[in-house]
Amino acid sequence: QVQLVESGGGLVQAGGSLRLSCAASGRTFSFYVRAWFRQAPGKERDFVAAITRSGGVTYYTDSVKGRFTISRDNAKNTVYLQMNSLKPEDTAVYYCAAADSTVIRTSEGQYDYWGQGTQVTVSS
Repeated sequence: QVQLVESGGGLVQAGGSLRLSCAASGRTFSFYVRAWFRQAPGKERDFVAAITRSGGVTYYTDSVKGRFTISRDNAKNTVYLQMNSLKPEDTAVYYCAAADSTVIRTSEGQYDYWGQGTQVTVSS
């Protein structure tokens, strides 16, 4: 019933930019917090950024602060991740997530819904 679909990934040179999108369908009324995680090959899935329903509160992992911006358009049930100044270490599969929570969460297990992921590859 609930579906999250990421798009916008691709191959980009270091220093470049990408904007990821995650469209949600189904019962999304309680998706107060939406987030992005990423997982590099052989590594765990790590928190990247999250945003509350109103967009008034955002939170980023230290490694992306100042470079990534999360935003959302509730009318479109879509969350975005604008990624600037990309680095090779940003290379990963990026996953969209949603939680039925009014507070920011940073742990994978705290999110209720997940997209299939979109690959972001940053070349040197």
